[in-house]
Amino acid sequence: MKAPQDIIITPVITERSMDNLQAGKYTFKVAKDANKSEIKKAVEKLFGVNVDKVTTMNVNGKEKRVGRYVGRTASWKKAIVTLTEDSKTIEFFEGMI
Repeated sequence: MKAPQDIIITPVITERSMDNLQAGKYTFKVAKDANKSEIKKAVEKLFGVNVDKVTTMNVNGKEKRVGRYVGRTASWKKAIVTLTEDSKTIEFFEGMI
C-alpha cells in the first residue's frame, strides 16, 4: 500500500475550491491510480479529520501552443473530500478563506 504522502499530491487552490470550504469540501490533486477508499484513509491520516465522502474526477490535459509548436499539459486526477459535520477543519486552508 502507498504512503499517504504518495496519494495526496497537492491541494487545489481555485476560486471554486475556496467557495467550497464553507461547506466542508476540500479539493486535492491525487495520484492517478488511487481509489476513493485510499484517498479517504490518506486524508484522515495526514490531517486527523473525519471524511464523510470522496468524489473523484479525471482532468484531461489541455492543448497549449508556444509559437508554432503544439503540446499538451499532463492529465491528472482531482478529489473533492467532504468532511463530517463534527470533524475539525484542515488547518492548511485556514488563512485562505
